[in-house]
Amino acid sequence: MPRTIQNCLHGCAVTTTVDLIGGKWKTVTLYHLLLGPLRFSELQRKLGSVTQRMLTLQLCELEADGLVHREVYAQVPPRVEYSLTELGQSLEPIVRAMLVWGERYQAHSRAERELSAASD
Repeated sequence: MPRTIQNCLHGCAVTTTVDLIGGKWKTVTLYHLLLGPLRFSELQRKLGSVTQRMLTLQLCELEADGLVHREVYAQVPPRVEYSLTELGQSLEPIVRAMLVWGERYQAHSRAERELSAASD
């Protein structure tokens, strides 16, 4: 039976997924939250070069889409933690597959560069 690929001109499931987790910081944010809740500053440190404004925006979008939960603890100073919702946790196989693919690609690229350097 031949496999068919859905036409994505009018919004297929792949487009929906990319809309939800696409962008430079969303998938990496989800990856770090797979290990458990993190405070904003912890997440920002793990992401490295993300600005506070961009991380805030990305977290707000992930929260609005139901993938991330924001918990505010009533204490002084206020403490805020971010965690994955059940829906966000369901993305784990996708995020882990992206990790594995990225590692393979990096190894392939390294081997290609070494081969190219050796032939020069």
